[in-house]
Amino acid sequence: MNIKVNSVHFTADQKLIDFVNKKVSKMDTFFEGIIGAEVSLKVDKPEAANNKISEIRIQLPAAEDLFARKQADTFEEATDLAVDAIRIQLTRHKDKVRGK
Repeated sequence: MNIKVNSVHFTADQKLIDFVNKKVSKMDTFFEGIIGAEVSLKVDKPEAANNKISEIRIQLPAAEDLFARKQADTFEEATDLAVDAIRIQLTRHKDKVRGK
């Protein structure tokens, strides 16, 4: 799976990029047909709490992309929440493909 990480209006350090890649690469265990993933990390209103946003878009073959956007105090927490949301969507998509 090809994973692309974008940081909007800031420079993400390698530790954060590695964390995101590790979390998103685990999506292959839930659905093996994933083409790629695009992760956008954004800061919403730097002076406010709960201002880190993680958006994940998963590209699937012959289907619409799956998307999750979560906001939290840290990028790691926001990414965890977004990955959980995508995992649920992948499970539903897999059941739909199998005809359940």
